[in-house]
Amino acid sequence: MGKSLFEKVWEAHTVRRLSNGQTQLLIGTHLIHEVTSPQAFGMLRDLGLGVKFPHRTFATVDHIVPTDQRQEPFSDPLADGMIKELRRNARDFGITYFDLSSGRQGIVHVVGPEQGITQPGSTIACGDSHTATHGAFGAIAFGIGTTQVRDILATQTMALSKLKVRRIEVTGSLRPGVYAKDVILHLIKKLGANGGIGYAYEYGGEVFDRMSMEERMTVCNMSIEGGARCGYVNPDEKTYAYLKGRPYSPEGAAWDEAVARWKSFASDPDCAYDDHVIFRAEEIAPSVTWGISPDQGVFIGETIPHFEGLDAAAAASLQEALDYMKLSPGTPVKGIPVDVCFIGSCTNGRLSDFREVAARIRGTKVAPGVKAIAVPGSQIVDVLCRNEGIDRIFTEAGWEWREAGCSMCLAMNPDKLVGDQLCASSSNRNFKGRQGSPTGRTILMSPVMVAAAAIEGKVADAREVFDLATS
Repeated sequence: MGKSLFEKVWEAHTVRRLSNGQTQLLIGTHLIHEVTSPQAFGMLRDLGLGVKFPHRTFATVDHIVPTDQRQEPFSDPLADGMIKELRRNARDFGITYFDLSSGRQGIVHVVGPEQGITQPGSTIACGDSHTATHGAFGAIAFGIGTTQVRDILATQTMALSKLKVRRIEVTGSLRPGVYAKDVILHLIKKLGANGGIGYAYEYGGEVFDRMSMEERMTVCNMSIEGGARCGYVNPDEKTYAYLKGRPYSPEGAAWDEAVARWKSFASDPDCAYDDHVIFRAEEIAPSVTWGISPDQGVFIGETIPHFEGLDAAAAASLQEALDYMKLSPGTPVKGIPVDVCFIGSCTNGRLSDFREVAARIRGTKVAPGVKAIAVPGSQIVDVLCRNEGIDRIFTEAGWEWREAGCSMCLAMNPDKLVGDQLCASSSNRNFKGRQGSPTGRTILMSPVMVAAAAIEGKVADAREVFDLATS
């Protein structure tokens, strides 16, 4: 019987089986940023240890950087201290660092792929839960904690229990106005926020085969929101075409050898999975969340669910979400007023995201009273957008065009909600307080849906706003 990509990569990177049943796994690439690495480096210094393989670690700054004012020192002393500490650690331990002045800074999960650091058949770890993004390239990529960051810096390995593998297929063709973000929100809604615990998700089928690499990154990025430890798509010709010619990609004869090796990691046709689920693309519509967990979502034409048929625990969870969001069962999600609209993050802050929105919003205006910000995922994305005039299209439509960073995805920089503002967001989490205010509210959706909300001043069906059903 054949093997899945997960099994092949796991076996290729196994150092040994530990006495507790876990595997000591070699980590091919280690990505670090300013938030989860300072303590790890501190532990190394306390133990008198160095970084085992500095050339396998890459650093950037993303979580805490302001997106509207980059002059140092930053006004936030904690953020200023974090960036200085990352610079010091990268310098002292010989680690490649994409600093603000490099022209290559950005969100770690955007920088890795665009530099060609992310490659098929590898194991990738980062002290960030959305490391699953890199699985779009046929890598096994894990988010880790600070002590594991320390372990990888010191040994280039980590201890991990082997996962089961669930194959998720989406067959058929997506309807106009339905995007990769809608697909993953639908999968999380159907399988549950805890449905993937103990699993790696393998995404396959016609829909994922047709997706661009950036769309696949969007899907893999949110695997963690469905409880999976990682998610991946088998590498194919799109993968190799994306990587060819990038700064850290192999060249010449080494390129041909690398592609042959990458192809060998793809799941075999006769491999077995621990679980296999199939969805129809035609059943998916533009999706939005209404609650405080990514699986609390509906299609744009639906209403917030009622309590009927739920057990006590589920009903209590629903009520908690409704109370926090200040919504009621039976309320149509279409028409909910918004205060802030955000396009960006490691989920939807790439060139294709901004291109798609720019093609729709030319000649439109953000609704009065709505604050709308667009934040490229990296300095390179920013430059590419500016070269195409995308930034001007956004600003002429009333959007603020910012500099690269995590921005409003999380509350670690100045881009935050105020009071109980409601934000239509292209990011990945709608937890309580996620966007900075303890009472701020977040509704997740695709970038084009965020743009529609910005124009209408309320949650809207982008297919109607932009006449996408016939485009």
